Amino acid sequence: MSHALPTATFRDGTTVPALGLGTWHMGERRNEKAGEVRALQAGIDCGMTLIDTAEMYANGGAEDVTGEAISGRRDKVFLVSKVLPSNASRHGTIAACEASLKRLGTDHIDLYLLHWPGRHPLNGTVEAFEELREAGKIGRWGVSNFDTLGMRQLSALPGGADCAANQVLYNLSTRGIEFDLLPWMTENTMPLMAYSPLDEGRLLRHPGLGRLAKRLGLPPAQLALAFLLSRDNVIAIPKSSSPDRVAENRAAADIRLSDDQLAELDQIFPPPRSREPLQMI
Repeated sequence: MSHALPTATFRDGTTVPALGLGTWHMGERRNEKAGEVRALQAGIDCGMTLIDTAEMYANGGAEDVTGEAISGRRDKVFLVSKVLPSNASRHGTIAACEASLKRLGTDHIDLYLLHWPGRHPLNGTVEAFEELREAGKIGRWGVSNFDTLGMRQLSALPGGADCAANQVLYNLSTRGIEFDLLPWMTENTMPLMAYSPLDEGRLLRHPGLGRLAKRLGLPPAQLALAFLLSRDNVIAIPKSSSPDRVAENRAAADIRLSDDQLAELDQIFPPPRSREPLQMI
């Protein structure tokens, strides 16, 4: 019997599943679109109702796939999308959001992120985010690929303290954020979204993870996701175009790792002992 999915909570009290659906690399091939839509719908059906996408992914193709997948079930989904830094001027952000809304076939995005720091002044991006929020076109806004210094600088801007989330690369083989960024976000009651939680599949071939997973009778992907789900207020967003693999990912939420098992994972994938530069893909 499946357990309820763990949740993450935003400062405004909104709760979302801590295990969602990624869409990076979706929409790149027309002949795969139907299968990608089915995979997202399978995830929604099993409770993975947070979907992460971006205007960058396949030049809007992933948003098209997402829009088709959520058609007729928009009210069940917490939708996340992102604006490219090159578009993130005050006026450019608003135009980019309008284009994303059209591709997604919806009138609002629940969480709208700046994809990474860019050349446009952050205060203009924040002003655009606030304008979009006041207009009801986004529910809340946040950032992606910001390190601790970047988060502190953002928080010091007028309106910057309203940042709702930060999405960064985080998985067993990339744990640098645990030294300072994750504690900072925990202190500020801000969910952290973990993209590439399986390191784009590379973790599945890691011999140490494979040995431990075999001993525990688990697929390596489930073990890697269970590690992230053991963290407070962390949202993992694995991408899969297979309904069967989506169901396998969903089962990771039913795993409760013991302290001894987490310690074994620390031996295989040592946590950081000092500050590390933020890694990105």
